[in-house]
Amino acid sequence: MIIERPSSARGQAGHGGWLDSRHTFSFGQYYDPQWMGFGALRVINEDRVAGGAGFAPHSHANMEILSLVLEGGLAHKDSSGGGGVIGPGEVQWMSAGHGVQHSEFNASQTEPVHFLQVWIQPDRVNAAPAYAQRAPQPDDDAGDWVLIASPDGEARSLAIRQQARLYRVRLAADGRVATLLDPTRRYWLQIAEGAATTGLQLLDAGDALGFVDESGPLVLTAREGPAVALLFDLPRD
Repeated sequence: MIIERPSSARGQAGHGGWLDSRHTFSFGQYYDPQWMGFGALRVINEDRVAGGAGFAPHSHANMEILSLVLEGGLAHKDSSGGGGVIGPGEVQWMSAGHGVQHSEFNASQTEPVHFLQVWIQPDRVNAAPAYAQRAPQPDDDAGDWVLIASPDGEARSLAIRQQARLYRVRLAADGRVATLLDPTRRYWLQIAEGAATTGLQLLDAGDALGFVDESGPLVLTAREGPAVALLFDLPRD
């Protein structure tokens, strides 16, 4: 089964002009009982935050949260005293565990920041909160799937608390990448930037496909200009 999630069908939220947020799954005031998540994948929010604005301190618990910056800089602080700025190509992991409070603000007073925030349900609850950050690596732009997050932190990936893997690829125009789907797993393909095609399926930025009980190769080809895509490899149930 292949599930289509067009960008135009996502939920949308704006707060006084400082935030433009698109919700792939139900989140905050956007609620759709048909889109409560995809297996352990609970949230994919595409956020654009105006200069000088951001999210005041707020709390999370028992969720694996990944922030992937596409453009600009995202400043963060947390209740453990940690903080810093996440730049383009960087990924921050926060395991909220038994509870953590943090804030996120645009690091610039004038330029917007564009990022994706991903929530994955953990495979354990009430663990100690944890943070880590992945810097861009030399092979990130090599035109192949790069492992960003995994259960054991293999290949310099972030070690998240779930039996899930997140891959990212950056393709030049007409670049192609393939992966073999395992029918005992489920997969979510999200186009982050640019446009790509999977056979006859044309996908623009924000579009997504879910795969359940599917096997065989998944081939992704960039259309005009570079494209960035994410692939979530998730437990079947």
